[in-house]
Amino acid sequence: MTDLTDGAPSKRTNAAKVRRAAADPRRPGAECKAPPGAFVPIVNHGKCEAKGDCVEVCPYGVFEVGPIDEKDYRALGWLGRVRVRVHGMRTAYTPHADRCLACGLCVVACPEKAIQLVEIAPRAAEA
Repeated sequence: MTDLTDGAPSKRTNAAKVRRAAADPRRPGAECKAPPGAFVPIVNHGKCEAKGDCVEVCPYGVFEVGPIDEKDYRALGWLGRVRVRVHGMRTAYTPHADRCLACGLCVVACPEKAIQLVEIAPRAAEA
């Protein structure tokens, strides 16, 4: 896999998690063969517990875990707000979603099942 973080050290800090996620038969996506930006990972902030597994397995540096934005916090239901508070008012974000090649590692690595891969452009192979 290519590391698109422009010379920065890879954020994949747990090789065992990467191997486990890669072997998961439920792994969605295009196995890193989609053009950048064809898929985007969507994080459900109400489910996310900011454990950072997505950061550890993503080879493209798509994810960051940080403080939840006030607008995102206010959009949550009461249970989501409680969950976010319990987990330090932090959540995962995708500031570099345009780098996503739809490998699906983040989806299967997330223990809360808080990430979905959504196709935003039809694949050329289907045309």
